[in-house]
Amino acid sequence: MYFFISQLAIGDIVLSSNIAPNMLHILLNNGGNISLISCITQFYFFDCNGTFECLLLTVMSYDRYVAICNPLRYTSIMTKRVCVKLILTCWLLGNFVSFIVTITVSRLNFCGSNIIDHLFCDFLPLLELACSDTFIVHMEMYVMGIPIVIIPTTIIVVSYTYIVLAVLRISSSTGRQKAFCTCSSHLIVVSIYYWTMFSVYILPSRGQTSDINKILSLLYTVFTPLINPIIYSLRNEDIKKAVQRTFHKHIM
Repeated sequence: MYFFISQLAIGDIVLSSNIAPNMLHILLNNGGNISLISCITQFYFFDCNGTFECLLLTVMSYDRYVAICNPLRYTSIMTKRVCVKLILTCWLLGNFVSFIVTITVSRLNFCGSNIIDHLFCDFLPLLELACSDTFIVHMEMYVMGIPIVIIPTTIIVVSYTYIVLAVLRISSSTGRQKAFCTCSSHLIVVSIYYWTMFSVYILPSRGQTSDINKILSLLYTVFTPLINPIIYSLRNEDIKKAVQRTFHKHIM
């Protein structure tokens, strides 16, 4: 679990480092300039990290499923080698998908307005500036969405269905509470991340203003990486005890 959380932290650092500095520069200067190459590069890292986190959250849900539904076989199923292979697969798929989409987007013709009405170089704002036909790009995203969004979402839902059924079969209330606490942090992060992503990219955006899209984008690019350490720390007894000891020493 801690190995997967460390990878989630790395992904959050990459995402924040890619988006936040330039976004703050734009906000402080009431606008800003970015070259086409820099914009495409920012989009590549953003898309790569987004794909990686979708897959990583899926792997973490499977890890929780094995831990609760097959606790006696957990160490034999989730070995160090398996965990490393899963993480490498997530990073490789993230880079592969992002590379394909970025190449396709970079081959579009941008001959109209060069003003991006957004806080960073996102997929939809870039397509709005393109003068050439974007049908292929949209089709590519829909095809990529099946292994990157639909299948991971299905795995997460199925995993937590089995987890809930397994927890409800536990006789003691203490055991049920402990099992739910094991999954609560991950479930909160998944809910926030997938809800904002579905709201921006999957669900129909008719009647949705650009300001709402910006706010939703801030949730999974800035707010989620900010609260992830807090969520996982507050649910960890060892960390809470260490914080309490630290405060106690300062008070004494």
